[in-house]
Amino acid sequence: MNSLEKESVHLVVTSPPYPMVQMWDGLFKSWDAQTEDYLNREEGRLAFERMHLQLDKVWKGCFRVLKNGGILAVNIGDATRNLGKEFQLYSNHSRILQSCLKSGFSCMPDILWRKQTNSPTKFMGSGMFPVGAYVTYEHEYILLLRKGGKREYSKAESESRRESAFFWEERNKWFSDIWEIKGERQVAKDLGTSRTRTAAFPLEFAYRLINMFSIKGDLVLDPFLGTGTTSLAAAIAGRNSIGFEIEPDILEMGKRRMDHSVGIAKEVLEQRWNEHLSFLSLRRKDKGKPAYLNEFYSVRVVTNQERKLKWDKPVKIEWFAPFGCKIGYVPFHPKNGKKSG
Repeated sequence: MNSLEKESVHLVVTSPPYPMVQMWDGLFKSWDAQTEDYLNREEGRLAFERMHLQLDKVWKGCFRVLKNGGILAVNIGDATRNLGKEFQLYSNHSRILQSCLKSGFSCMPDILWRKQTNSPTKFMGSGMFPVGAYVTYEHEYILLLRKGGKREYSKAESESRRESAFFWEERNKWFSDIWEIKGERQVAKDLGTSRTRTAAFPLEFAYRLINMFSIKGDLVLDPFLGTGTTSLAAAIAGRNSIGFEIEPDILEMGKRRMDHSVGIAKEVLEQRWNEHLSFLSLRRKDKGKPAYLNEFYSVRVVTNQERKLKWDKPVKIEWFAPFGCKIGYVPFHPKNGKKSG
């Protein structure tokens, strides 16, 4: 990230390799020989700390490139692992929080991403006997941290902010502290990459965060870009993005996903629109017609802040470098909505 200028990024959305999750051992060993030594000696706590020392550099880099008021959103899961005769939980989320606070970030309320499974074999330990069984781990964290105080907006940014508003019912859903979103397909071995799993987070996950914590035209960064979910979500939301990925095969997967961004964006925006219409239908039955009218779509909205809400739809993608592209947009008009403005 040294190629990025200081205070040039508005939002970071990322999910790093998870320390003490076995699929990432090889990567952490390649970064630090001491990590391999500790794992071979089955000294889990020391290996855990060495792995996080590598991630610490990234969080410091994020602090450097974020603008004042910028947000760092980190998806991370804690790890459970047997090393030798010892089973324990390695608290990745708390270790990252400590590192970010030392770097200068302020901690904001976080989100639990609950990934429930109904498999009867999900339980760990000695079955029905007390003491030897362990609580099933079915959640990950979305850590939210801010650099400095609240963001200040120029006149032009204030107008963009009004257009970047979300619906009232989306606010209520997105800003809840528990998200239940289905996980992304993880298999990568059939796509020509050296990894067996992509470890990608869901598109909806990144799309929500980008809409919640940035405005149109902002620059969104993902220092662990992977298959490009953050960049794809940013394109759908009308934001700029940049990311870094060290494995070429995984990056090629991201490029192929971005080639389908026009079609994916159409589906995402139509779904948001239809969900708003469904919300209005239910609300009219219970509380009557909302008081305000959106100026662009001529659709009812609950609050005055939604009146200038306006979406842009990607219609073309143009590659100008191996992994650099430009997106062309037009105003979004739903199939079942009125055109206005």
